[in-house]
Amino acid sequence: MQNPRCRTKAMKIAAVTQGVTSVALEGPERDQLVVVGIGVDSATLANLLRRKVGKTTFISVAEVKPDLATKSRRMRQRWP
Repeated sequence: MQNPRCRTKAMKIAAVTQGVTSVALEGPERDQLVVVGIGVDSATLANLLRRKVGKTTFISVAEVKPDLATKSRRMRQRWP
């Protein structure tokens, strides 16, 4: 992503994709888009970004495991 306009456009596209929980820019030149979510369709996201922004490559795709502390807190909360 060469300019701030492309970065903003890519972030907007990723943010409205179904299942996305967070979007951030990383890398030494802030040219890598990091998308985190549950059930995000990477192929659909890549196609949208290619059409609207330009060249798109994936560096890594991984499943995010829920934090055990958050899970145990949810289990402790019970309705009366």
